[in-house]
Amino acid sequence: MSTPLERYQKLGLTDSLPRIYQYPFVCKELSFILRGAYNKLPKNLQSLVFQDALAVFRLLPQMQTQSAVSAANLLLQSAEAVLPKQKRTQAVTEFKHAKVACKRRSKARQEEEGLAHLPQDVLVHIFSFLDMQSLLSVGLVCWSWNSAASDNCLWQLQYAICFGNSEDISKMKERRDGELVEDKEETNLKEDIATRTSIDWRDAFKRKYIGKRAKRFTSNRGYCGVCHTIVWLNNMKCPKRHPGVKSENQQIKPVSPQQVIFIFVVFSISPCCVQQEPQHWQNNR
Repeated sequence: MSTPLERYQKLGLTDSLPRIYQYPFVCKELSFILRGAYNKLPKNLQSLVFQDALAVFRLLPQMQTQSAVSAANLLLQSAEAVLPKQKRTQAVTEFKHAKVACKRRSKARQEEEGLAHLPQDVLVHIFSFLDMQSLLSVGLVCWSWNSAASDNCLWQLQYAICFGNSEDISKMKERRDGELVEDKEETNLKEDIATRTSIDWRDAFKRKYIGKRAKRFTSNRGYCGVCHTIVWLNNMKCPKRHPGVKSENQQIKPVSPQQVIFIFVVFSISPCCVQQEPQHWQNNR
């Protein structure tokens, strides 16, 4: 059975902090750990959790979304409620420094307006290397980046990565009566093709995501049945390589932040727990 320190390290919170799209999720999970487990943890792990909380506040000025600020505020509230006086004071001080730095960065960005921007085609090429969460994040930076991040070809690529080859959609034939009925999203796409209108791939992605994935992956976390680990989802798949295992057979189970912390506190993430986890997850939602 793994130790609490090993279980915490497997969560990958420290490595995920610099990623803008994962920052709010890290804040939320650290907040749950502080409120639900901090006082039960060994001293060395308490120290690590505290250092990660401080790192969250120090990185806040680099995050450019309101969701990051809100998540950091939530973490601060948990720190104030749980940490001993000296550490609580240190956390509050770091947060205040971060807020001041945020205001300075915001002012500096306003002064930089009018500087030359990269050409749109260059931005689109750069953004083609991003995953879905990162693509959404860069679209929040400024108007020109939002325009590039909305490029139809980029979202056709994202559709293919997340839901299968988008070229197959163009080749689908209408089904006859008595055969299986296709889902609404695919029907809409085929109607676009049939009427010779261009497909809005961002809208197609949104419809497909809402229809099939949104409720399952709202926390951006999953339990991989292949490597038996809580993982950050990369385009709704396990980011780890599993030779010989197709992506659709990775057995990813959606995990809420509360379930992540429950597993961290109670279970060792190991194959022997796989048979037990569904029942316990059901009881701790």
